[in-house]
Parts: sequence; structure tokens; C-alpha cells
Amino acid sequence: MVLFNEFSTIPSLLRNVVKTIHKPEETFLIHKKDSDWEEISFGETLEHADAVSAFFLNRGIVKGDRMGLMIENSPEYVYYDQGIQQIGAINVSIYPTLSEHEVEYIINDSGIRAILIGNTFLFKKVLKIAANCRNLQMIIPAFAGYEKVSIPEGLQIDIISFDEILDTKKELTEQRIAEIIRIRESLRPSDTSSLIYTSGTTGTPKGVMLSHSNFVENVKVCLQQIPVIDETETFLSFLPLSHVFERTATYHVCCAQGCKIAYAQSLELLAKNMAEIKPTVMSCVPRLLERIHDKAIKSGTADGGMKAKIFLWALETGQDYRRKKEAGNSPGLLLSVKKALAEKLVFSKIKEKTGGRLKFMISGGAALPKNVGEFFGNLGIKILEGFGLTETSPVMSVTEYHRQVYGTVGRVIPGIEIGIQDIETKEMINIQTHESFDEDFECAEGEIIVRGHCVMQGYFNKPAETAEAIDKDNWFHTGDIGRFYKGNLQITDRLKNMIVNAYGKNVYPTPVENIYLKSLKIESLFLIGDKREYLTAIVIPNRESMQEAFNLPESFFLNPELFISEKEIIDWIGKDIKKYSAELAKFERIKNFKIKRNPFSMEEGEITPTLKAKRKVIERKYAESINEMYMESVEAD
Repeated sequence: MVLFNEFSTIPSLLRNVVKTIHKPEETFLIHKKDSDWEEISFGETLEHADAVSAFFLNRGIVKGDRMGLMIENSPEYVYYDQGIQQIGAINVSIYPTLSEHEVEYIINDSGIRAILIGNTFLFKKVLKIAANCRNLQMIIPAFAGYEKVSIPEGLQIDIISFDEILDTKKELTEQRIAEIIRIRESLRPSDTSSLIYTSGTTGTPKGVMLSHSNFVENVKVCLQQIPVIDETETFLSFLPLSHVFERTATYHVCCAQGCKIAYAQSLELLAKNMAEIKPTVMSCVPRLLERIHDKAIKSGTADGGMKAKIFLWALETGQDYRRKKEAGNSPGLLLSVKKALAEKLVFSKIKEKTGGRLKFMISGGAALPKNVGEFFGNLGIKILEGFGLTETSPVMSVTEYHRQVYGTVGRVIPGIEIGIQDIETKEMINIQTHESFDEDFECAEGEIIVRGHCVMQGYFNKPAETAEAIDKDNWFHTGDIGRFYKGNLQITDRLKNMIVNAYGKNVYPTPVENIYLKSLKIESLFLIGDKREYLTAIVIPNRESMQEAFNLPESFFLNPELFISEKEIIDWIGKDIKKYSAELAKFERIKNFKIKRNPFSMEEGEITPTLKAKRKVIERKYAESINEMYMESVEAD
């Protein structure tokens, strides 16, 4: 039997931490139990994992079997994942927000044999479809009170408490432990570790097959690019582990480095949890950073007077200081003194809300508006941006800790190639690697393609779709448009999002939308204009700002009318549309818009679990309202 390097598989990472970095009794996981934060050690985590492994071996689970999880971020996720991975089973994490139809499709497409369930609502959802899931043998509730839920009559599937499974650790024999070790050490880097189903902005979700090597190599090179992460860090985890970004950037990184992971209770309690846990690192999405930015600006300037003047002075001072440092120059004594005063009067108060210990945050999942990144840089909080897809494990590029270029997603990670290919001719514009990095290099934009250790094994049971995504030269076609700017990768937009107006002008929605999102009145914006003479938009207002401005009751948002018709609100938004249009070329400016009363909804199928708008769905659903915007003669500017 050939043994592989202990860094080559997911379960070997955590075992190595206990062997070389931390004692078994040291804290690994932190979660809220009742009203107190409870700490769980590395040793206890591994004991629970062994119990899970032993239970499933007793039930006939073998290497290659697919095992489901539909549960919020929690210690139970880790126990189950580590337990199945070390016996060669494959993790299939399902977004808790998916519909019954989508969950049923994934369970059947992947052939899940057992599924871990996190709460009563999800339990009921799975019970409704369980009889249609041909391979499903076990449903495993990981919450109290599941016995009170009525089970469909005649259901031939075992329902087993996760607590009952964890209790089997008391019965582990030396023989069973030896078997678990044998299987774990026989795992190959090329073995499939996980199936992650794509969000599906178009078409049916596809199961992305990622190997142990995909994940482990991704973690290694990210730690190489961000060498400041060490075993003393505390990560606060709140993005879903069913998404590859949080799985790699938090969970797997912590397994490799021996960092603590604290689990936020919910998005609503995130701010409270940050103050309690005082994390040093967090993975996040741009929308969270935009909200922190908007609230800080609003709080700092709302009262006007001297308070607002001090706030704006502090931001300007922070900007001057940051630019000097980034240019490699000394800030000088006077600027350093001003920066220290700005820190005391303004920045420290904002940082306190994050717990006061943040070294940096990792932003991914979408493009971060340049002005938001610069705002945090002015405060002295580093935001490292990364880029990648589920199909690339996910990271393809990430900001270097010591070299920030706002508006880009960083340097190519070691061991892969990123190419920029002409959209029309398919000619290669440029290929960059980690080693070819030149901080002055720039090139024209095109489709971003990649090959190397980060690229998936393929789509599960979909050879035709795999062949379409990965060409004969092993380049994976991302469908994203971008270029290299100052040596870093810069994302322009999605190829499928590109708008070509009636005059043949190409418009990439994301950078245009980001200009308008500078407005504190706008929560999000959906751009329209393909094959049309000009651009229009569906605007989602910032609810809090709008309520304050017009003293609106909650009943206003329960009105069945989809779009807001009040002229004063339309004019209020229109002022900012006109203001920010000045920063854009004429063909990129919004000429008309409608204000949607409530945000696009996942339940309505308008957005994906990662909050990406489903363009075809939205354009089809609101076709009548969109056509009205082109029939109206009034223009926003």
C-alpha cells in the first residue's frame, strides 16, 4: 500500500495540526450554546469524526459513496465532514435555501445515501421529498425535538439522531480505529473529496467534482500568497459552508494552520458576534463590506457640524497616509501624527464594532467596488480580494498582503496559468503565471481562462458539459471577462451578462452598476439594455434610508404593487442616478428606471444562493415593466 504526503488530503490536514502544531486539548471550534460560547478541542473534534466514520462503516458506506449535508455552519458540520472524508466518502453540501424541487434533484443526481439535517424546517423539507429519493437510506437530524415532527406514512428511510451517532465514540474498538486509519492513509490526492452544485444562474445545477488535491493545493498556495495567517488566528465563520469560498478560505485554511473557527449565530447577529468573538480574520462578501461602509458614512456625517467635519478630515488623512505607504514612501512626522489622531477620534470607534482585532478580511464571491476597498484601506483595515469559481476550487488569484491594487482581485496563485482570450477571434491575448508577475503589466480584456491544479475533475455524470467547459488544451473557460492591470487580475463582468446595445456598443453591467451603487440610497441595481437603444434599470432602494427620508411605515413594503409609483421617491432616487451618470460614458448611462418595492428573492427564483441575479428569469418575469421604460419619453437625466 502506497502512503501519500500527509498534506495531500483533507482529513490529513487536521490530523497533522494535532501532531505538529497544537495539543489535542487546545481549542479548535467555538459556538454559541444557549447563552454562552462553548469551546471544542481538536481532540474532541477528531473523536467525534471517528465515531461518524465507525457508524457509517457499520452501515456499509464505502469509498466513493455520496453523503449529504443540509445544515448551517456548526461543529456538527465539521464532525460529519471529517468523519465521511476520512473513509473516502464524498461530501455533497446542499444550500439550505434551495427549493424542495432543487433539493430532490441534487439528492437524486448525486445519489446521496445519507443526509445530515440542521433544523426542523429543513427536516420537514426533506421528509416531503424523501420518498422520491431512490438512493437515500438515512436522514440524520442534528437538532433537538425532531421526534415531534410527523413522518410520512410508509416512508422506508431510517431516521437516526446525530447525537446517537456521536455517542458511538464510547464503543470504538481498536480494530475499528485501525481500519479508519488504514482507509484514511490509503486516500489518494486524486480521489474526489466533494461534489458542489453550481448555483445555476442558467440551466440545471451541475455537480462540480473537486478532488482532495484541488482543495489542498488551493490552501497551500493561498497561504503562500498570504503568509501572515498563523496558528494564533481566530476566524469568524458566517458564509455558508455549502459554498466553496467559505469551505476553502475559512474551514480548510483553519484545518491546515490550526486556527480557531467561531461560528456566527446568524447574519442578523453577526455584528454582535463580531464584538463578542473579536476575530482576527473573516471571509466575507462585498455586500457586507458595502453595508459597513454605508453605515459608517451615514453615522459619521448625519449630524453635520463639527462631528461630520472631523469624520471627513479623518478619512482624507487616512487616504493620504495609505497612498504614501502604498507608494513605498515615508508618511513623515506630521502625517503620522495626524493619522494617529484620526485613529483615536474616528477609526478606532469603527474598528471596535468588528471586535477591534481584525488583521484583514478576505472578500470573494463578487467584485468589490473600488471606493469601498479604498474606504477600508483608509481606515487601516486590509481587504484582500480573491477571484475564482466553484470549478476552480475556488481561488485563481488573491491580493498579496503587502501589495494592494484596489479594483483588482490580486496576483495569480502559484502553480497555475491564467489566460486572457479574445472573445471574438479566440486568439490568446496573454498568459500570466505567479512567476511572470510584473507590477507594471497591462493587457486588453477578454475571456478569463485557466489551467492547472485548481481546475475541477469535471461535472458529475455530465461528460458533454465537462468537454464544453474544459477545452482540448485543458483550459477551463470561466465565462468571466477581465484583463491584467498593474500585474493583477481585474474582472470586468460575466460574458453572459454582457449587454450589446442597438448600436453595437458593449456594456459590462458590473462596473456600471458599481458606479451607481456609490449612492447610499441604492441597495442594488439590475441593468437592462441588450439590443436596445439605451440602458434602463430596476433599482432596489436602501430600505433603511428610504424609510428615514419619507417616514414610511412597514405596511408600505407589504403593498402588492411591485414597483413604487410615488413621485417624490422616484425624484429622490433620480437625483443620485443623475449625479453618478456624470462619471460614465453616454452609452453607459441609465435613461429610465423603476424602483422595485422589495429586493429580488431566492424563493421567487430571481437570485441564486450566492445572491447573483438570474438575468433571464428577471428579464422574462418583468418584461412588461421593462418594455414600459422604453415606451416612456421621460429620461432620468
